[in-house]
Amino acid sequence: MRNRFCKKPLYEVTRTLAKVAAGAEKAQLVIRNAKLVNVCTAEIQEGVDVAVSEGRIALVGDGAHCIGEKTAVIDASGQYIAPGFIDAHTHVECSMISVGEFARAVIPHGTTCIFMDPHEICNVCGPEGVKAMIGDAKRSPLKAVSNAPSCVPAVAGFEDTGSEIGPEEVRDMMTWDGIMGLGEMMSFQNVIDGDIRMHCELAETLRADQVITGHYPVPDTGAGLNAYIASGVRCCHESTRAEDVLEKMRHGMYALMRYGSVWQEMPAIIHAILDNQIDDRFACLVSDDIQPATLTGDGHMDHIVRRAVREGVDPVKAIQYVTMNPAACFRMDHEMGSITPGKCADLVFFNDLNNIRITRTIIDGNIVAEQGKMTVPVEKADYPAFAYNTMHVGYSITPDCFGIAAPGGKERVKTRVIEIIPDHLENHERLIDLNVRNGWVEADPVNDIMKVTVFERHHETGTRGYGFLKGLGFRKGAVAQTVAHDAHNMIVAGMNDEDMACAANALIECGGGLCAVADGTLLALVPLPVAGLMSDVSAERMDGLLQKLGDAWKEMGCAIRSPFMTMAYISLACVPELRLTNRGLVDCRTFRFTDLFP
Repeated sequence: MRNRFCKKPLYEVTRTLAKVAAGAEKAQLVIRNAKLVNVCTAEIQEGVDVAVSEGRIALVGDGAHCIGEKTAVIDASGQYIAPGFIDAHTHVECSMISVGEFARAVIPHGTTCIFMDPHEICNVCGPEGVKAMIGDAKRSPLKAVSNAPSCVPAVAGFEDTGSEIGPEEVRDMMTWDGIMGLGEMMSFQNVIDGDIRMHCELAETLRADQVITGHYPVPDTGAGLNAYIASGVRCCHESTRAEDVLEKMRHGMYALMRYGSVWQEMPAIIHAILDNQIDDRFACLVSDDIQPATLTGDGHMDHIVRRAVREGVDPVKAIQYVTMNPAACFRMDHEMGSITPGKCADLVFFNDLNNIRITRTIIDGNIVAEQGKMTVPVEKADYPAFAYNTMHVGYSITPDCFGIAAPGGKERVKTRVIEIIPDHLENHERLIDLNVRNGWVEADPVNDIMKVTVFERHHETGTRGYGFLKGLGFRKGAVAQTVAHDAHNMIVAGMNDEDMACAANALIECGGGLCAVADGTLLALVPLPVAGLMSDVSAERMDGLLQKLGDAWKEMGCAIRSPFMTMAYISLACVPELRLTNRGLVDCRTFRFTDLFP
């Protein structure tokens, strides 16, 4: 697989690198006297020099003979150096900032490469939205490798999206610069069942000699897992049990252990490695979904490495999980993931192996961040006009749009209710008796049950789904957001129809985003004008906006962590148990629509 993300391809610079290593030519950069974290042999080597030219490593060892009058020299005495950190699976859109601003936030924390799956923007804007994100990534030195979205919509036939992806679109995207794999194959059951459309997508990816990334969240580690892996899927980030991780690695699948802002299974599932004497070459650490508060407060892959070390993972091993292992997963270990001759000169510096705090980041031989700050500019985002015009509801939203008629003139009616599980992607289906007033089923603030409506916002179809939601803790008001995985229709939840209408209209007016309303007053608004998913503000600015939104949620009674991320997944029709899309309630155990009133 050809790497298009290094400064120069190896075939162009082999002669230069050989002459620099031999001393016939002088290096552009030499790092001296470092403590090398050698991920190839899992050891620390003292007093190591690294010589760099043409963005690649020429020599590792004694580099005194590589230094000339014009050679830049960094004295790394007392410091550790390691390969640049790689996030093998992330959705940049979930940070609600552009790729360039994401890069500005993560590079100072040692991240030099990400494998992003832009299926969020693809659900709204189609392949052209993916192309826009690939273009945005070029604003920064971060190696933002993109996967072609595979499941748009996430589950065909259950929701309306802004676009659809099939084998023809995958075939085309596999030819793009910037694409190096297929995004997470969420339709795992269709793969297992031999669905021709899904297998044609897999075939197009394999024909292009690219990597297929997975999404296998179920506990069937027998025939189902075998069928999924046999179809060419190389990795999976959806393990929730240690035994899932163990069986995936035993079957040659890379286990991407997730520790994001909300979904944080890694501390539990890492025990697949800690409690068993197994080879961990298939173990990786990933963020998946990460919010600005985490990026600005804790960090990125450095934060995840520190957390793994606190769980008992050897620090060198933890570094392997974010360097050589993800590079091998994407068949890029001949280009990155280790500090060895010929590899891209992507390195990080830090002082304490047991509490890694990045002091310097180098990408392609250039210093791009020091002491937590970028040292190179990142240009302003320039998304195409179509990405800023994505709110197509097609009619005026009034309080009447939220009425849910009761069946049969009853005073109380048994109702299917979605109950969220804080900090978990899964939810519960509950059957609860709700009050009826003047023929309309009401929300129940006393018992923490609010109305929820999902509006189609891409093609003016006029469709909307109705339901009820429990577990957010609201006593009043309404919230709305266009960040609603994966179709990203507009989801509105509240205790009264007037506030729900006010929240919905606020988002339509600003082009999408998130907001909170109580007693007819807009308490907080987070505009996300790019596809209703992202803004071009900095991570720090986005964190401030989200903090204000969080304060508004708390004022209305919500006390769970990252509530808007939890709400964003109410529509994700591929994760059990019960979800709501613009077409209605979906039982995600049987993949069938189900009635609100059983």
